[in-house]
Amino acid sequence: MAFWEVFALRYALHERRAFENFIRAPDPHDAPMPMDYFVWVVRRGERAIVVDTGFTPEGGARRGRVLVRPVEVALRQLGVAPEAVEDVVITHLHYDHAGNLDLFPKARFHLQEAEMGFATGRHMCQACLRYPFDVEDVVRMVRAVYAERVVFHDGDAELAEGVSLHKVGGHSAGLQMLRVETERGPVVLASDAAHFLANIERQNPFPIFFDLGDLAQGWRAARRLAGGADERVIPGHDPLVRAVYPAVPGSDGETVALHLPPLR
Repeated sequence: MAFWEVFALRYALHERRAFENFIRAPDPHDAPMPMDYFVWVVRRGERAIVVDTGFTPEGGARRGRVLVRPVEVALRQLGVAPEAVEDVVITHLHYDHAGNLDLFPKARFHLQEAEMGFATGRHMCQACLRYPFDVEDVVRMVRAVYAERVVFHDGDAELAEGVSLHKVGGHSAGLQMLRVETERGPVVLASDAAHFLANIERQNPFPIFFDLGDLAQGWRAARRLAGGADERVIPGHDPLVRAVYPAVPGSDGETVALHLPPLR
């Protein structure tokens, strides 16, 4: 089997304090702990699978996020033309993972059926649960459903040889992770099953979630899917990702190669 390349592309950031990133507040001598925003690309030969679509500039500005570069620019810098992409995986429908759908006019969107039901169902009557969603993004996905462009999954599924989807829930009801076979072993794109590696290491979750029990079990699932190698579990928002993995030439350090061994 030919291995896949995997890339993390940072497109935005948010300056935060550590206490904002954990349910149980860390050391009272609090320190900055910024958050990065990524989309990911899984590539083999001419085929590129995009994982998540980020937020729009307008959506990010409404929430005070700093745009580093538009998602479209990030993809094109890597040589990926959004208009040619045929498969886009949406790990979940939160605003920072499911905007910009219009960039992908030919794509099929791979989504857990539970996530679509969650984002359009009774739980959205509660402000605390709908907060991470942007209704316009959800409406665009509904339109994609009616255009027969959404592939619904119910649990684990193989997307391609060496690329599989794994439903874990927790952070959002239908959150899914990806397992990708690479030259250094299976890499797990955990998305928001863990915002930061420290969420797993300290067993202290990020404070936005739907089911805490499923969230904690998701950490176990990520480690299992990565063959027990924590360094192959890629958190969804951790700036350490860019510090640890080799930068792609010409990206100013904003895109890193996850299929290559970490630098430290």
